[in-house]
Amino acid sequence: MSSSKEIERKFWVSELPSFITALPFVTIKQGYLALEPKGREIRLRQKNDTYWLTVKTDGTLERSEYETPLSQQQFELLWPAVEKNIIHKTRYLLQKDKYAIEIDVYHQPLKGLIVAEVEFADKESAGTYTPESWMRKEITHLNFMKNKNLLQFQSFDQIRDLL
Repeated sequence: MSSSKEIERKFWVSELPSFITALPFVTIKQGYLALEPKGREIRLRQKNDTYWLTVKTDGTLERSEYETPLSQQQFELLWPAVEKNIIHKTRYLLQKDKYAIEIDVYHQPLKGLIVAEVEFADKESAGTYTPESWMRKEITHLNFMKNKNLLQFQSFDQIRDLL
């Protein structure tokens, strides 16, 4: 199991940048085993052909994350427990200067939602980061925009109205 502090800022992207088709990507399926409304989450995630069990603590800019790899058999054994708490997305990976930027393009029922996450080594770097021109609005501190909270929405239109 690995443990780390996750420091990231999140941005709503209104249109896919034109360069996105040239980026490497992974397909992600994630489901939630346990959710606390303002606290921890326990999720299963499949990224292409890798499988993970992850526990995240509460927080916006900074949170603790504990991850352990699973075999496909372990993942498939646990997957039925997520019931309908499932998100599907494609994650595009962009390295820009010293920043790792992940651009998540959500699939049904959230089709149309695009979020960019920028990861940082420390809070100081996060505070001095200037967003890319295609990053429309910062959503780091909008609790309803956490993946676990996106499960409450039936469509992207419901989210857009809140942005």
